[in-house]
Amino acid sequence: MDGFFDTGLGIFVIILAQCLLVTVLILVSLAFLMYADRKIWAAVQIRRGPNVVGPWGLMQSFADFLKYIVKEVVVPSGADKFVFFMAPMISFITSLIVWAVVPFGDGWVISDLNVGILFIFAISSLEVYGVIMGGWASNSKYPFLGSLRSAAQMISYEVSIGLIIVGVLISTGSLNLSQIVRAQDGDFGFFSWYWLPHLPMVFLFFISALAETNRPPFDLPEAESELVAGYQVEYSSTPFLLFMIGELMAVVFMCALMSILFFGGWLSPIPGLPDGLFWMVLKMGFFFFIFSMVKAIVPRYRYDQLMRIGWKFFLPFSLAWVVIVGLMAHYGWFWGAYQRWAIGG
Repeated sequence: MDGFFDTGLGIFVIILAQCLLVTVLILVSLAFLMYADRKIWAAVQIRRGPNVVGPWGLMQSFADFLKYIVKEVVVPSGADKFVFFMAPMISFITSLIVWAVVPFGDGWVISDLNVGILFIFAISSLEVYGVIMGGWASNSKYPFLGSLRSAAQMISYEVSIGLIIVGVLISTGSLNLSQIVRAQDGDFGFFSWYWLPHLPMVFLFFISALAETNRPPFDLPEAESELVAGYQVEYSSTPFLLFMIGELMAVVFMCALMSILFFGGWLSPIPGLPDGLFWMVLKMGFFFFIFSMVKAIVPRYRYDQLMRIGWKFFLPFSLAWVVIVGLMAHYGWFWGAYQRWAIGG
């Protein structure tokens, strides 16, 4: 049996099992994260939130999932059916594939690519196609307008996110996500992580992640008061569910990416404590809590304000930061904090 896993078929079985394990764990965790999101929002507004289905309403997300599965799939009479159904599949699959390169622990990754960041850029840039296709295939002006606004918003903030990540790559000297985490492994624990030398970019990355994933206060493509729920207004049942799962999965992925890039991934914040999966999950949960709190307490921006922030502030600031980090890494300023590739973390 040991020899079987060294064959091509055996390797395929191992990779398939790893993919299924990560997929199932992520999808199950999304159900409880959605429950937590609704509970946090309810607590801020002094409401009870989900409290009927299961103990303390824990099974509410699964009840909603079942509701979407059994509802009728309604397709507009003038819609392009093939593109109509492909759009939510693209949004869901692209949000899922990027998890293949996310290291949950030292060696706990499906594919430890040397160009993991490029892989993420390539796949995440395809998510906008699902939105555009969904709005266009519905053959209605409201979802089409919503898809155009969403595409403009996502593309605008992808630029700033990319430039922010470039600064981290300059400091690390590697495109590998595991190497980015290992470069933050220093003698000072929490203070050895990239959040300190790249402190301004932590806030820009977080705000850009909100806009990139259409989360409040930047949920303009889905604002019911403006565009009748935006690009997915003609969707119902399972196709609508795929859009929502893809969007929530993208939010959790941004939490994971923020943990890896700036907060040490699986590394312990206190020197001497063992590193591991626990710290990665804890950091992701903390950032998801921040995402939920922003949704509950920050009012929605106007669309012109959203685009102005992205192009007139975030873009030039993140571009200037790349130049600044390049200079500090080249000359070794601040005791080599920006050239971890040279000092080995």
